[in-house]
Parts: sequence; structure tokens; C-alpha cells
Amino acid sequence: MHPPLPERIAGLNWGVLQHSLNEDGYAKLPALLHEDECREIIGTYDDDSYFRGTVSMARYRFGIGEYRYYAAPLPAMLQQLREGLYPALAGAANQWQERLGQPPVYPSALADFSDHCRAHGQTRATPLILKYETGGYNCLHQDLYGKVHFPFQVVFALNRQGADYTGGQFLLVEQRPRAQSRGHVITLEQGEGLIFPTRHRPVPGARGYYRTMLRHGVATVTSGLRYSLGILFHDAE
Repeated sequence: MHPPLPERIAGLNWGVLQHSLNEDGYAKLPALLHEDECREIIGTYDDDSYFRGTVSMARYRFGIGEYRYYAAPLPAMLQQLREGLYPALAGAANQWQERLGQPPVYPSALADFSDHCRAHGQTRATPLILKYETGGYNCLHQDLYGKVHFPFQVVFALNRQGADYTGGQFLLVEQRPRAQSRGHVITLEQGEGLIFPTRHRPVPGARGYYRTMLRHGVATVTSGLRYSLGILFHDAE
């Protein structure tokens, strides 16, 4: 029997994760989801009752692949991930605000942040599952669904890189002012997660902290079938 998911989230070493976010701009989570839980999430993909919308990436020139947005109420596991990860990330987000000379604005509870989204007309759930077949990829982008957005999001690998698929590494590109962009290529094992910025992050400079913009995507899947789960904390218009 696995410990309950909320206990696993609470047991994460948030000090180490915060340090990684500050130093590198992203942080890898250990295998928070077990194999059977990953299979359970993948198993939702073909059941329309779980979803509010489906997007073909090729249609909009986003890449090649497909993703589906979960409808509210979310499946229990996704809701636990969203509610469990949010408080520590809200603390990290407020620290980033302060580094940029701005007041802390993110409440400690997801429910309060969701109320803030609703007040700005953002009421649609944003967690999603993504599917890439051989040749699939995702262009560099940002997930902004309205005026309100949360500074972090999390992606989980749902199947096995090197066994179920090859290629398909996660890409994170940081655009620095008056300098060349910096890229990260990140491989996630099944059940592992990655915390990364939704839009920008603070970086120390000669005159204090400044913003660098980030975009993320997925490299070409060279064989097999790749599934991943995206957990966003802001809702969509």
C-alpha cells in the first residue's frame, strides 16, 4: 500500500526544492506518482466524461500531438496534487515577488486563489493530459489563460522514457535581456514531476533582481507513445 498522496506531498523536501527553483529556475520532484497511479491517469484519456475540451496541436500550429483539459470537478488524484502542491509554491511565489520589489499577493490556500481567478472571469479548469505519438512535439510556449496566472506549474511523466517512448524530453528555454537564450533539456522518469515557471523568474544582477522570460515545450518523440500530466493552478477564461 502506498502512503496517501497528501502525505507524500507533505514529505517532500521543500527547502531543497526552493533552493533549486532559486538557483536553476526549476526543480525536479522525485517519483511522487506510483506506476499504478500513472496508469490510472492515462486510463482517463479515452473517457470523454472527464474532459471539457480537446486540442489538436497541429490545427493551431502548436506542434504535433493532442491534449485534453479536465473538467471540474477534477478527478480526486488531480485535485490532491493541485491542493497539496499549491501552499509551498505560493510561499515560493511570494518570495519571488519580494525579490522583484513587489508585495506578496498569493494566498496560502488554493481555494482563495481560485476565488481570485473567478473574480476575474477565469472559471474553467486547466489541468490537462498530453499525448504524443512518434513524430510528436510541442513548440515553445507559455500557459497564460487570462489576466491572472500563478508563477509555477508542474508536469508529471506518466509513462517510461526509453521503454514506452524515446525522445520527447522536456524543454525549458530562458530568455535573458541583451544576451543569448539559455536552454535546459530535462528527462523525467515515470511518476517524476518538474516544477517550472509559468512566465518569468527573478535573477540576481548588478543592480538587484531582474526578470528573465521562460518558455517550455517538448522535443520530438522519436518512437512510441508519450503521456504527461500538467497541473496548473490558475483557471482559464
